[in-house]
Amino acid sequence: MVDKVVDKKGTRQVAEAYLKYLYSPEGQEIAAKNFYRPRDPNVAKKYANEFPKLKLFTIDQEFGGWTKAQKEHFSNGGTFDQISQR
Repeated sequence: MVDKVVDKKGTRQVAEAYLKYLYSPEGQEIAAKNFYRPRDPNVAKKYANEFPKLKLFTIDQEFGGWTKAQKEHFSNGGTFDQISQR
């Protein structure tokens, strides 16, 4: 959710409600039934046979958190800029 956008359009309340539902057990169940990998551990366990096993990680584990990852990879002159210039 982009704060500037939802505040400008007056859609913050509905956007937050959507995200809350999307990550609820019921929302995760709907996602899994439609072939999206669920984030909820209980729902993921129920649908484990539907998805190949992956070694999942978090930004904190692999990149030291979003602040560090943003600075290193996406700031001006960061990794993304270096790759996209080639």
